[in-house]
Amino acid sequence: MSSTIADTSTRLSPSFHWAGYMLGFAIGGFFDGILLHQVLQWHHLLSGLEGGRFGDLRFQIMADGFFHVLMYVVVLAGLLLLWRSREEFARPRADRLLFANALIGFGAWHVIDGIVSHWVLGIHRIRMASDNPLFWDLLWFFVFGVAFIVAGWFARPPGGAVRSRRAAPAMLAGLAILLGGAAAIPPADTSAIVVVFRPGVSPGQAMEVVAQVDGRLLWSDRSDQVWAIDLPDRSRAMELYRGGAMIVSGTILPAACIDWIRT
Repeated sequence: MSSTIADTSTRLSPSFHWAGYMLGFAIGGFFDGILLHQVLQWHHLLSGLEGGRFGDLRFQIMADGFFHVLMYVVVLAGLLLLWRSREEFARPRADRLLFANALIGFGAWHVIDGIVSHWVLGIHRIRMASDNPLFWDLLWFFVFGVAFIVAGWFARPPGGAVRSRRAAPAMLAGLAILLGGAAAIPPADTSAIVVVFRPGVSPGQAMEVVAQVDGRLLWSDRSDQVWAIDLPDRSRAMELYRGGAMIVSGTILPAACIDWIRT
């Protein structure tokens, strides 16, 4: 019987494999951003850069926001691949392979972040205020990076038939969405938000919208499409969508997009 059953990894599509990798990678990014940037506040994405605009906490929070936007893109890509390969959920050991690939993706995020962000670019360290930042870098690198990759590799299914459980893909996708929602919650001690206006909205129109919600411009990019504003009353953030905003940090994106479409 076993000789007639090929290994699951050779029978499942690349989309199914990469769905697990990408969802795990995004969950790793959200884990980093939520725990280290927001809860523990050990660092921001660009904490290692000093001087000028980089010394402004509001700019640092804006950079964290763009980082989470990137993780949303990875999550959406992973969910799309998962949807495209949905017919493969019921194949033998598919749930185990998806979980294993997610572990590898989670570990890959921390390995890449450690090498690129901590040691090559130096844009931040795990615990910026530590007297020995290398200790914390190595701890995160091995505990959440290497260990998870090894665990995922050994969790990959061996030969033999084990019936799949359809709940596994839904649980993994749900976890990614849940963490994405948590990443959208802004730090409680800041009133700065990032707003991306849709093409066609002039600087004058954007300034009028900001004034209508009693906001104050902090910074804008050269295209005048990305603005950082101070908004003391965070409950009015959703009103920015009616004035032409596509993305407003600190709001749940699906609900915000629906609100914009209805206007």
